[in-house]
Amino acid sequence: MDTTTFSALSEPNRLRIVELLQAGPLTVGEIAERLSLRQPQASKHLRVLLEAGLVEVQADANRRHYKLREQPFRAMDKWLDDYRRLWEERFDNLEIYLQKLQAKNEDDTTN
Repeated sequence: MDTTTFSALSEPNRLRIVELLQAGPLTVGEIAERLSLRQPQASKHLRVLLEAGLVEVQADANRRHYKLREQPFRAMDKWLDDYRRLWEERFDNLEIYLQKLQAKNEDDTTN
């Protein structure tokens, strides 16, 4: 997994931009307005997201529409999947252990 992705998403405004773009493409002005940012700030954040490969831009006359690229998020999901499996296994083991404890406590109180 490329650390550039995590670095780009570590900034709260960039993460909020990604969350906004989940609903569909937006212009810099629309993003700035929705996040209460000045347009140059929004452009700076979008440039970082673009350089990290998380968004792409489509020109439409004098407007530029930004949208999410699916591939980096799929790669991140695949990378995280190993950790999900690890934690699911640990939680399953914990559940089994707790059930054994509960059964032991029930046996101790009935005797």
